[in-house]
Amino acid sequence: MTYVYRFGGGVSDGGKGDKNLLGGKGANLAEMASIGLPVPPGFTISTEMCTRYYEEGEQFPQSLRDEVAAGIAHIEAVTEKRFGDPANPLLVSVRSGARVSMPGMMDTVLNLGLNDDTVEGLAKAADDERFAWDSYRRFIQMYADVVLELDHGAFEEALEIAKEDNGFTLDTEMSAADWKALVAQYKALVEEQWGKPFPQDVHDQLWGAVGAVFGSWQSERAKVYRRLNDIPANWGTAVNVQAMVFGNMGDTSATGVAFTRDPSKGDRAYYGEFLINAQGEDVVAGIRTPQYLTKAAREEAGAKPASMEEAMPEVYRELAAVFDQLETHYRDMQDIEFTVEQAKLWMLQTRSGKRTAKAALKIAVDMANEGLITREEAIARVDPAALDQLLHPTLDPEAKRDVLTKGLPASPGAASGKVVFDADTAEKRAAAGESVILVRVETSPEDIHGMHAAKGILTARGGMTSHAAVVARGMGRPCVSGAGSLAISAKDKVLRCAGREVREGDTLTIDGASGEVMVGEVATVQPELAGDFGTLMEWADAVRRLKVRANAETPLDCKTAREFGAEGVGLCRTEHMFFEADRITAVRQMILASDEQGRRVALDRLLPEQRSDFTAIFEVMAGLPVTVRLLDPPLHEFLPHEEAEFAEVAQAAGLDIDTLKRRANELHEFNPMLGHRGCRLGVTYPEIYEMQARAIFEAAIDVAEKSGEAPIPEVMIPLVATRRELELMKAVVDKAAKLVFAERGREVDYLVGTMIELPRAALKAGEIAEVGEFFSFGTNDLTQTTLGVSRDDAARFLSTYVEQGIYAKDPFVSLDVEGVGELVSLAAERGRATRGDIKLGICGEHGGDPASIAFCEQVGLDYVSASPYRVPIARLAAAQAALRK
Repeated sequence: MTYVYRFGGGVSDGGKGDKNLLGGKGANLAEMASIGLPVPPGFTISTEMCTRYYEEGEQFPQSLRDEVAAGIAHIEAVTEKRFGDPANPLLVSVRSGARVSMPGMMDTVLNLGLNDDTVEGLAKAADDERFAWDSYRRFIQMYADVVLELDHGAFEEALEIAKEDNGFTLDTEMSAADWKALVAQYKALVEEQWGKPFPQDVHDQLWGAVGAVFGSWQSERAKVYRRLNDIPANWGTAVNVQAMVFGNMGDTSATGVAFTRDPSKGDRAYYGEFLINAQGEDVVAGIRTPQYLTKAAREEAGAKPASMEEAMPEVYRELAAVFDQLETHYRDMQDIEFTVEQAKLWMLQTRSGKRTAKAALKIAVDMANEGLITREEAIARVDPAALDQLLHPTLDPEAKRDVLTKGLPASPGAASGKVVFDADTAEKRAAAGESVILVRVETSPEDIHGMHAAKGILTARGGMTSHAAVVARGMGRPCVSGAGSLAISAKDKVLRCAGREVREGDTLTIDGASGEVMVGEVATVQPELAGDFGTLMEWADAVRRLKVRANAETPLDCKTAREFGAEGVGLCRTEHMFFEADRITAVRQMILASDEQGRRVALDRLLPEQRSDFTAIFEVMAGLPVTVRLLDPPLHEFLPHEEAEFAEVAQAAGLDIDTLKRRANELHEFNPMLGHRGCRLGVTYPEIYEMQARAIFEAAIDVAEKSGEAPIPEVMIPLVATRRELELMKAVVDKAAKLVFAERGREVDYLVGTMIELPRAALKAGEIAEVGEFFSFGTNDLTQTTLGVSRDDAARFLSTYVEQGIYAKDPFVSLDVEGVGELVSLAAERGRATRGDIKLGICGEHGGDPASIAFCEQVGLDYVSASPYRVPIARLAAAQAALRK
């Protein structure tokens, strides 16, 4: 089997279609080389080798060593340099490259091949002693960190002390002699921490770096990133070994990162940053604050340092032509890394760029309108889950702002929260329910868990393509980076700026769209959902088959849902209405009553309240279906606990407190979620469902008479396990409907159906469909009862189950297709066999999950129902599912 694939110098063993084998970086390097772009020669060790490396106890087979030797020979032939040759040394970079982009999560080593001999050869060949020793100190520092896993801070400290001793501010002020002295210090640090001298054999260096890149696939930060982004652990990473080109060879050299369109807003304008006399890590790691790519961007930001367009006009023009060529070739916005070595342009990477939801929408719609992609492709390009970023509030432009400072607008959106200075604290406080802003001098890949937990991220260093910015945009977290006026002490847990102090626990607000950092909390406004959002939703609606409803039980929820395009209510939970302060006493009176007469007295008090609840909902949803679930939860949830609550119920019911307490004790259940709830309440106390049904039909007729547009009530009986239960409850509902229609002299269309949330109901769906006119799959409880797992307690262990591959995802977040999904499929099939026109929907939390929606399309359900803010996500996911089918 072949594990090494070459590229560059007129050779391309792979191409863009080989991402699974070569990783995204390797496949695209081969592709760029094949279309004639200037790519330094190199080779890729495939992802298959990564899998084998772990299977064989982290060992390299001899066959791979032979293939790598041939790969090095290929680079030597193209560059006319020799690996380890003291006179004309070849230096290489060793980089990771997974199938999908994992920015900052995996390891890289640059300038590999330098030692005490080759550094002298490099200095002579380049005629630049300072450049050679700068490259050597970079290599030792990076190799010590990535491969030898030594204390990175000790090397940083040595560099800072060296600069201070010389009175320097910037690395670029250091001379060749300064770098030479620092290299000696670095080597001493390695020997002190590692117990051995820094490796001088270039082949040992190479295999150490390859092993470190494979090793980084199993680093904690990579595992967290994979879990957050649903990337399978068995994919592995490729390793790319490539001839070094140098952006740190003086003022005609540079390095940069660019996007062919703005990844924050989506505008069709080159967007990026570069640094003169620097290497790529300086830009992406946020070590130096970079300069703008274009003159327009520099002027808009009010920055002084010259843009690349102004400083290197000829190379910039060549780069702009490459941008256009790559975007046309890949038919998507590209994220590009490049180096200029003594005025010659080299392309080091291209990939589809990570973007905010706003940018994703704009880019997809613009590219479709430009004819670069089709409308169907535009629909497929936008991640439905990313729409969440657009559906939540932004800062109120009219609100008062106490602006502390301004940084770079690295990832849009706004967030307020309590300041924390490290990732662990961010995760801990967020888990306790607090909103936090993670403040760092600069983020590193190890901060990934804290960045995910935080509402927003603020850094003092770094640009708009630094680690913090790229990861925050991918996560949809607002981020302000490069706020250079901040003095941050993570040790003392304080940030200082303009004579002011902000300590851990104080509140800050950041605006990732403007870069502003504000003291205190700033008011927000609801988003505008027109423009590109409206256009893409229109296109999506034209191709989707599944209807999309909302889970809503208040008029505000219903209004929000309709604004987001909901086509009805798929789940209206009536128990939430019972908890209102002005009616809970009557509910408790009903529950604690010892006979039907006592219950009816309380129910008569509740009827007008229930009717007004349904009227308010039906008014918003006039003309649309509204599925109302009759009372479902265990009665104990409504019981009084405090002495004052018992006294209140006793007074309303005209009973003594001791009697009520005895009754409450009689109602106690050991496992109430599997006890006296759902239709079991209706069977025992049919007068409860009778009152609710009456309220539904009276409200429906009121709205029909008032608006001329009748709602379509769908009365849902919960927790049905048998045909007989549904038959009894349907009789109660039909009787109530008949009475109301006779009293009012008017009828409305309605359906009676059930929620399928028990395995027995799914298995006996054929029989149940003889009575039920619709099924709504309550996948929260169906998951709970099928897996025998309490959704309220499962968080304690489910993450371990996902990590160990027992479940692909948390089954309460994304439907367990193989188990629970099979029951849904079976019930749908058996229900249709009995009643061909039965209406089928899903109303658990899975109704807003794109992967679960794809399954619903596959099974042929009629609709999904999601929380109001997830309705657009469901609309887009349903369209994508229809296109895939």
